[in-house]
Amino acid sequence: MRKLPVFLFTLIFSASAFSQAKNKQIKLPNRTADHFMIQLASNFWNGTADSVSGFVKGLNRSANAYVMIDKPFKNSPKFSVGIGIGVGTANIYFKNMEVKIGALTPKLPFIRTDTGNHYKKYKLATAFLEIPLELRFSSNPETPNKSFKGAIGIKVGTLLNAHTKGKGLENAGGAKINNFTVKESSKSYFNTTRISLTARAGYGIFSVFGAYGITNIFKDGVAPVTRLGQIGITVSGL
Repeated sequence: MRKLPVFLFTLIFSASAFSQAKNKQIKLPNRTADHFMIQLASNFWNGTADSVSGFVKGLNRSANAYVMIDKPFKNSPKFSVGIGIGVGTANIYFKNMEVKIGALTPKLPFIRTDTGNHYKKYKLATAFLEIPLELRFSSNPETPNKSFKGAIGIKVGTLLNAHTKGKGLENAGGAKINNFTVKESSKSYFNTTRISLTARAGYGIFSVFGAYGITNIFKDGVAPVTRLGQIGITVSGL
């Protein structure tokens, strides 16, 4: 599995080097070299234990933001390589469950709270500094805002922050106890490196994207092997 990212990097850069070695640069006056890429995502965990998955809510929203540089192939400007840097986030929302990421136990505790006091809103959030790399296709590179587009790629990230946040403590009957917000931060149970495969397709500045982690969210042995998936909308000039 670890050889896959190396293979993808080699494939993309080999294709770029081959195409750029043949002809003169084709100018694309309406196409900028750098741009922002913003993604709104719905997140899911694959591999979660049955005792946990039943307490995960259905819509787990988050956002990613990157600054990208685009390098078209010289002899085939419909294809390009995009590389950048930015922050990717993931929120997983729970109902009647707390994740004790600050615990000192060998296993990460997932605590059911459906029969006692619980938070009305509770989430586990992570943020990664990421480097995305894409092999891109544009049907009309001279007018990128009126073009069908597609991309496949990979992104590698390092963990910046992991925290849980609970708001609105209620009793077992659903009556409000207080409206305080409680936050706990710790990286101790998390794999600090994340590698994800990515793909997107769309028209103009909008596209649908998907990303799937090939690395475990958690450190080995603290929880079942769990991978992050994201599906959402991308807004980008390229």
